[in-house]
Amino acid sequence: MEAIKDELTTVEGYIIMTDKDELPETTLSPIYHYEKLLAEGNPQQPFIQTLDENAPAGICYTSATTGNPKGVVYSHRGILLHAIALGLADSTAISERDVALPVVPMFHVNAWGMPFASVWFGTKMVLPGPYFTPKVLAELIETEKVTIAAGVPTIWLGLLKELEEGSHDTSSIRAVLCGGSAAPKSMIKTFEQKYGIPFLHAYGMTETSPLVFVSKPKSYQEDLPEAELYELKAKQGLVSPMIEIKVIGKDGEVKPDGKEMGELLIRGPWIANEYFNDERSEDTFKDGWLYTGDVVTIDEEGFVKIVDRTKDLIKSGGEWISSVDIENALMAHEGIFEAAVIAVPHEKWQERPIACVVLKEAYKGQVSQEDIIEFLKPQFAKWWLPDEVVFLDEIPKTGVGKFLKRALRDQLQDKYINK
Repeated sequence: MEAIKDELTTVEGYIIMTDKDELPETTLSPIYHYEKLLAEGNPQQPFIQTLDENAPAGICYTSATTGNPKGVVYSHRGILLHAIALGLADSTAISERDVALPVVPMFHVNAWGMPFASVWFGTKMVLPGPYFTPKVLAELIETEKVTIAAGVPTIWLGLLKELEEGSHDTSSIRAVLCGGSAAPKSMIKTFEQKYGIPFLHAYGMTETSPLVFVSKPKSYQEDLPEAELYELKAKQGLVSPMIEIKVIGKDGEVKPDGKEMGELLIRGPWIANEYFNDERSEDTFKDGWLYTGDVVTIDEEGFVKIVDRTKDLIKSGGEWISSVDIENALMAHEGIFEAAVIAVPHEKWQERPIACVVLKEAYKGQVSQEDIIEFLKPQFAKWWLPDEVVFLDEIPKTGVGKFLKRALRDQLQDKYINK
């Protein structure tokens, strides 16, 4: 901060957070001691009564998996209505009886709104801090009797690994909430069948506060054959009350047949209508709708499935290949810990898929590219199969734990993209 202080012309003061009684020496001015400010404050300070419900309450930034971060402003009204939605029975059903563990950080869409809903409903909250490990999460779930936890797929992959290696009591959990990117069907099945932990697959974006879909089978779908049931649970789910969606294909709105693909459009009382001071707003917000950039299908029951991001779809020989579908299939391989699929240029076919995988420790050196391609063959048409499997020690991730495909492409630039 000291290095750029002369450029911060609107800053009126600096509050330093420290447990020590004295502040460190600094050229910043004026400075305040956070703990002393709290101690000197008036505990009876009245809350502002004239606040406009549409006034800004906070800003979060997108995790930038495909470009620079974009700021989204949340209003008091939007946060309030979103918190109500989190308490609905067919949503996450957060209540006073729960013990919530938001593993997702608060800078990631306000920890998906869980802190607001938890404080309002009287829910006990367990915060794991910034340096948690899968072991710490498993221990917190056991000791604090966590009932609902929220995080991105990479968090739950790590927890599964910990549960397989250790002995932890997770019987208190009534739901693991997973969003941020598509959850592999194999992971959902393992959580539910092996560990008895109900898995809630959800969808949202920084621009949507984030709740839009939760994948809960309808009452008459609970008895579906196992394969169909988990196919359903792996979808992003049904739209939340108060939210409106439509899916636009090349010829207008797509048919709800679960096959025709189109871009997902969303609007509603907690959906953003612009980015903060960003000219990219006009590309994303049109005619009152948020154009998500997500390619989806919608079935006759209203369940939405993300096929891919428009920027991550692979166009090979004029046909589209879903990187998400291949990734989910790869994750079902017993030896694969993480998988991401990217497109690389191809002289003849325009683009081709490359699979990047991280093997589990016990399988390193034991699983070959041929083994993985053979595993995929029964599941996809021949032209969908990756041209190559790249073995990595880890897949680069964003600050919120999503796979950073932009960094993967940079990492493989010389071998595939610049050749």
